[in-house]
Amino acid sequence: MDNTPLHFDRATIAREGRSLEWLEADGLGGFASGTINGLRTRRYHALLLTATDPPVHRVALVNGLNAWLETDTGSYPLSSQLYGPDYVAPDALPFIAEFISEPWPAWTFALSETCTLRYEIFVPHESSTVVLSWKIEGTPSSRMRLHVRPFFSGRDFHSLHHENAQFRFAPASDPDAPRLRWQFYDALPAVVAETNGAYAHDPHWYRNFLYTEEYARGLDSTEELASPGMLEFDLAAERAILIFSADGFAPHLKDPPQSAEELYARFSSAEKSRRAAFPSPLHRAADAFFVQRGKGRSLIAGYPWFGEWGRDTFVALRGLCLATDRLQEAHDILGEWAGAVSQGMMPNRFPDRGEPPEYNSADAALWYIVAVHEFLEKTLATDQQNFLSDVAPLLKAVEDILSAYCTGTRYGIHRDEDGLLACGEIGMQLTWMDARIGNWVVTPRIGKPVEVEALWINALWIAMRHNPRWKPFYETALASFTTRFWNPDRGCLYDVVDAEHQPGACDASLRPNQIFAIGGLPLQLLDPGRAAAIVKLVEEKLWTPLGLRTLAPGEFNYCPHYEGNVIHRDGSYHQGTVWPWLAGPFIEAWLRVHGNTLAAKAEAHNRFLTPLLEHLRHAGIGHVSEIADAEAPHTPRGCPFQAWSLSALLHLRGLLSQ
Repeated sequence: MDNTPLHFDRATIAREGRSLEWLEADGLGGFASGTINGLRTRRYHALLLTATDPPVHRVALVNGLNAWLETDTGSYPLSSQLYGPDYVAPDALPFIAEFISEPWPAWTFALSETCTLRYEIFVPHESSTVVLSWKIEGTPSSRMRLHVRPFFSGRDFHSLHHENAQFRFAPASDPDAPRLRWQFYDALPAVVAETNGAYAHDPHWYRNFLYTEEYARGLDSTEELASPGMLEFDLAAERAILIFSADGFAPHLKDPPQSAEELYARFSSAEKSRRAAFPSPLHRAADAFFVQRGKGRSLIAGYPWFGEWGRDTFVALRGLCLATDRLQEAHDILGEWAGAVSQGMMPNRFPDRGEPPEYNSADAALWYIVAVHEFLEKTLATDQQNFLSDVAPLLKAVEDILSAYCTGTRYGIHRDEDGLLACGEIGMQLTWMDARIGNWVVTPRIGKPVEVEALWINALWIAMRHNPRWKPFYETALASFTTRFWNPDRGCLYDVVDAEHQPGACDASLRPNQIFAIGGLPLQLLDPGRAAAIVKLVEEKLWTPLGLRTLAPGEFNYCPHYEGNVIHRDGSYHQGTVWPWLAGPFIEAWLRVHGNTLAAKAEAHNRFLTPLLEHLRHAGIGHVSEIADAEAPHTPRGCPFQAWSLSALLHLRGLLSQ
């Protein structure tokens, strides 16, 4: 993928437009998103979605709009709405000639052979603001009246909005500035509109909006939205501008008022310059996941519904920070999380609604140690040792994690007599395969999971470079791993040994977790012969164009598709479903056993990386999806914008270009 913007023509938009999504993140946890054909198919599709306690407590404020253009020759719809049971009205699709992704989402509407309309959406960095503009290009008719009717809600972004008597339609106008201000509900930020259009109050409820992605997921899928009135613009005379902001979360609202035209010029100029500074669209895509957290920085695990997850953050840091030379952000993120260690554990996630952090992961803290190591290695390799003056908190966190894991911490996590790490209790999901439905833990993996042991041994190896007391711990664990995990019957590694804490019991399921003994971590744990056998088997049974399956076809409980309601989806989440983030450790392992030569890198690029690059044109455009179906055509599923999936791609591009 070069610096060429992604274009989608009329035919592609008509054929795939509902499944191709765009994202504009604000760097605070909020965002705007939608589909390239204009239909809102998710409850998360909105124009102004604000993190009221950045980066969490997210609320949808401006959900969408109806727009149409009246000319001398007729009326043209410029937006589309989807109503239940599956009815589109109005339908702007016949007039959309093109969608382009860079520098921000833009649509071209064909009005005649000599006249088009360009509609743009962008979100200024670190402001809960969305900028919308419509501009005629070519030869306009004498009458070009644009009408815009916005749709508002004011609800948690996971929820849906319904008609009620408490919604306040009436705006307050600002006599000193071209602003309208709506305070829908007392507990939410007010929405401020700055525009060069004329507002006419005309309140209505719009009912029965249908979100087909929610329906397909077995969730509530219809919503009612409020529309206070309409805005009218003369497009024959000037560009139409409409800027929505969340009061209290948009710094420019504290400045002396400016006209809509001045604000548009200010925002667009600043954003074009900021985005042009990134060396590639992939680097710009990576930027979407960086968010403020208090006075520090953090990473969002995925859009539209994920928040901050410990494991995802530390895995994604390799590609999003280190491969993109964002060492300051890496330093800040690791420093922020260093203060979150509790009984040696890192939070699995920070909930979005203000609950306490969840400490229910055996491996997140170990991934933290790996991330610290790779950050330090990168700073030394690039001679940016200014970051090394403030690493004491990071190394202290490493010591605290390993000490607590040795003596024992929550959920049975402890160093066992063989030097390996035992973990797990009934009813808990502690590894990255963490699907749970009520009291049903789909893949409990209690005992000694193979990737947890690979992480444990790598963490001990890293720690002994700073403190020699960890050397005997490392040597004992490595010796036990080498003798205990090899499955001679299948020529690969067991997925779990001492399964269910039963000495000698082994889970021989063919899963991708064993690849971490060879790739994806600093230290390879196996001899060349065994490593080559595992890579060959994993490629044959688990590799797909979008990453590795989580369970091989033919294995017990293998699921070929991720679809249906919550029970069906979560039941298949790690039972065959493909995860693109696993492409990173697999390709790294493949290179390690094939010599890591220029020829091997070229082969790996053509065979493995090219399909991942092609995926950038599908699902979340310019991004990599969370998951995909285990069977062809490997339909993308889950979050269309996933941090550790994109991280793997960024890391691999750097690895294969060296």
